[in-house]
Amino acid sequence: MPSPDSTFDALVVGAGAGGLFAAARLAHAGYTTLVVERLDKVGGRASTTDIDGFKVNDGAIVIETGTITEQTFAEVGAEFNVRAPEVPVLYRVGKKNLDVTRGGWGLLLSTLTRQGAKIVSGIGAARTDDDALPGSELSTADWVRKYTKSEAAQGVFRNMCASIFAVSSEELPARVFLTYFTRKSAFKKFGFCPDGTIGVWESLAATVTARGGQVWLSSEVEKLHVDDGRVTGATIRRDGRSIEIACTVAVSDIGPAGTVRLVGESALPGEYLEQVKIKDRPCSMLALNFASQEPLIDVPGMLLFSVTERLCYVANFTATCPEMAPPGWHLYVAASVPKPAVGPFDEEAEIALLTKDLAEQIEGFTQKARILSINVMKDDWPPQRAVAGYDLRPETPIANLWNVGDGVKEYANGGTTACAETAKIVVEQIKADFPPAGS
Repeated sequence: MPSPDSTFDALVVGAGAGGLFAAARLAHAGYTTLVVERLDKVGGRASTTDIDGFKVNDGAIVIETGTITEQTFAEVGAEFNVRAPEVPVLYRVGKKNLDVTRGGWGLLLSTLTRQGAKIVSGIGAARTDDDALPGSELSTADWVRKYTKSEAAQGVFRNMCASIFAVSSEELPARVFLTYFTRKSAFKKFGFCPDGTIGVWESLAATVTARGGQVWLSSEVEKLHVDDGRVTGATIRRDGRSIEIACTVAVSDIGPAGTVRLVGESALPGEYLEQVKIKDRPCSMLALNFASQEPLIDVPGMLLFSVTERLCYVANFTATCPEMAPPGWHLYVAASVPKPAVGPFDEEAEIALLTKDLAEQIEGFTQKARILSINVMKDDWPPQRAVAGYDLRPETPIANLWNVGDGVKEYANGGTTACAETAKIVVEQIKADFPPAGS
């Protein structure tokens, strides 16, 4: 039986972005909170690994500023050490890097195609008119084809979809794309953490422990115990032995399918299980981390491409955060989305296509770049657990169990911003249904 010191108000499974956003909010609200993470570090799919002195991000590379993410840090009292590049994104059009900071969509699309004004008009209509939003069956690529046959225009939309949603424009509904870029944050402002992305998650974890909570690393929840329709506790593997803990509420950041495995299918209705199977559609992405002793791109933040086979962007970390590399070195990451982004693909061929694009687009890459690692994110370790627009809701049929993270995103959102948003929604529900003791 759990002892008094192993009884918690809230159990959070997984110390990824969603889990830590939720845990920080719970601890701040007065819940005694336990976070259990199977890895030996926080951050999950948005963490950082040291490779020969380079702070190489495992997945998510940038943190959005001025939105729910930064607001969460302010609310819970966590340090938000994120530096914004002078110009967030440049677009490679032909041989030039285009800054659209002031010209926006109009400048970019008019440079790419003669039909740019028509596309801008279509985007503008979607901003306020629900009837201007296409049905969910029309892909972003097909929506763009209604206006132009320009390969460069299609390429920019494809790589925007890849960068934000980790799928191609053929796989992302146009309704999702247009909603995000006209009614959501549209990822206009972001930055890098000089400690690697893990730095922001360590900051959130510190607020949990500062308020009496605990973060157990190298530990794994083996089973969530359900009695009379509620989670009562969990069996956790830690230091080579199984430990029983009790909890009032539980929050899972391991995805809906992972949550089902922890409670067992018998604890859930068949209709919900079927929805989990249908919407368990993890995306895929490749990230090639490389360094050089001479600068290879003259951009302060991200460079997004218009005409490539796979390469969607290159990010320059050390222009803003030189601490991420040893002295005298420059650190970059290049990303691509395979075909298909959902389902099996040829890893070797996709790596070859990404490397080929880099050699063609980045002068001196073949001769001067040192490849540090190539991360293939897919299946149980995806860039996003569900294609945007096809997410489940955070609540489960079990009254005191919720999912958070990028498998239960709000419509037309993505990345760590979606994790912050789902965490706020879930914690507000917990506070209403299961107020902390003494409130």
